[in-house]
Amino acid sequence: MPNKKSAAKELRKAIKRNAANRKSSENIKDLIKKNLRLIKANDKKIKEEYLKTVAALDKAARKGVIKKNTASRRKSRLMKKINALK
Repeated sequence: MPNKKSAAKELRKAIKRNAANRKSSENIKDLIKKNLRLIKANDKKIKEEYLKTVAALDKAARKGVIKKNTASRRKSRLMKKINALK
């Protein structure tokens, strides 16, 4: 329990930020899983879904939810699997 007013406010802010970051992380994980399912099924909609995933990864990296290199690594691994389909 915070003792000062400013500490209480920081706690409230941290809780909100944590919730937003968690939602963003879960969204990224869901998108990546969806991409992997489409790759496994050899679906033609994979390019559209990949672009959505890239946008989400870039946004998360920009906001600091994940690191820039982590976003790049995930995009690279997905694209590698997509290119292997051809």
